[in-house]
Amino acid sequence: MQELLTAVTYPIVWLICSYALKIESGSAKLLISLTAAILVYVLVGIKLSHKASKKDNED
Repeated sequence: MQELLTAVTYPIVWLICSYALKIESGSAKLLISLTAAILVYVLVGIKLSHKASKKDNED
């Protein structure tokens, strides 16, 4: 699920940059999209890690 959310985040942020924010620079869109995708990947990983840690503490 983590990889799927990351893969979906990239094109969505790219489209937001293109149409909503009107960013024309390809490198700026690339940097913003990749940063958002990596951020989603890291945040989901942290959330899953906390869930596993909490579950281990309960056992």
